[in-house]
Amino acid sequence: MVLVNVNREVSDNFYRYKMEKLVTKVEGKGNGIKTVVVNLVNVAKQLSRDPNYVIKYFAFELGAQTNTDPKDDRWIINGAHEAAKLQDLLDGFIKKFVLCRGCSNPETVVNIKDPRIILDCKACGHRTDVDIRLKLSGFIIKHESKKGKGSKADKKAARRAKKEAAQNGTGSGDEGSEHSGENGYDGTNGNDASDDEFDNVPAAADSDHEVKDDEWAVDMSAEAVKARQAQLPDEFKGKLNIDDEEAGGDTVYDELGDWIQAQAKSQGGIDNVDSIEVYVKAKELGIESKHRTIQVLVQTLFDKNIAAQIPKRAAMFKQIGTSEKHQKALLGGTERLMGFLAEENPDVYPQIVKILQLYYHHDLISEEVVLPWGKKKSKKYADIEVSKKVRKAAEPFLTWLEEAEEEESSEEED
Repeated sequence: MVLVNVNREVSDNFYRYKMEKLVTKVEGKGNGIKTVVVNLVNVAKQLSRDPNYVIKYFAFELGAQTNTDPKDDRWIINGAHEAAKLQDLLDGFIKKFVLCRGCSNPETVVNIKDPRIILDCKACGHRTDVDIRLKLSGFIIKHESKKGKGSKADKKAARRAKKEAAQNGTGSGDEGSEHSGENGYDGTNGNDASDDEFDNVPAAADSDHEVKDDEWAVDMSAEAVKARQAQLPDEFKGKLNIDDEEAGGDTVYDELGDWIQAQAKSQGGIDNVDSIEVYVKAKELGIESKHRTIQVLVQTLFDKNIAAQIPKRAAMFKQIGTSEKHQKALLGGTERLMGFLAEENPDVYPQIVKILQLYYHHDLISEEVVLPWGKKKSKKYADIEVSKKVRKAAEPFLTWLEEAEEEESSEEED
């Protein structure tokens, strides 16, 4: 697949923001001729935008009919249109609805505050108003209002209700259990990855592999534990550390971490390890919904390039769970990772702002968890000095989040 710079005005071959070049296929003839944009979903994901926005932008620019939300992912534009022409039109979409006006980077999130559309840049913090007079602007506002996801205030109310129900004994409440429901997914997040690769994850070879009762039995003797430690790669020995709340409970997590490291070594790097395979392995071990699994993954799938790695792994983390317990494990594992990275690079701590922004952008952490976390240092996951440095470095993000909360509250009161 040919890749091009997201901002094609940038000619630098080492420009980090890439996307697939549009691929089209013309079908039919006469009045029935149409153009199928073969990889529109992939391109939209690389731009972090709803594919409906892209196809509708083409419709407005070309004056042609298009479909929206096709069940078979056949995104169609009536008429014959060359891929090169659509690529040029896409540049206009990117300039108007993706690129930050402050730093020109595409790391923006669309926030709807009817009748405004705001591009919130996660790279520099700049907030830009999209021209509301554009035809696509009206479509975006209407499309978002029809999604039925509710406002942020509604989501908060739902979370509060769920928490109160758990405290009163009328709900499941993930805090009191490692599993929420039969499959171990949090009830509010079980379908968050409905449009990505995790929808069709097989049930860990349920149909072709019979798991025997003692298949995953692990020798817990001191000699056996020491022997397994000695077999781990050097960089992993000092890195992986899981808080053991259950006697002997960390051995399965060690096995998952060991397996991930072996995969990374055989496949030429941690970034080449497939997320689906990791999830299936965790399912085989019976820990695909455990919060401590999050700690293992943070410490084994992320390294000094964590900011670039988070988007690739976000869907898998959401599939495992985003309950309060999972969020705390994610933050704790990240603290531990930062301490490990700081041993080689003491200046790594400021990177926590970008990390938290990405976690927040991908709905892996919420205000209700991260704000209290930022106010109280802890030695549960890392050395107390590491904990203090992480929170100190995180202050710009925490301040931004608090100000956004205050602004939202004032708007709700109005």
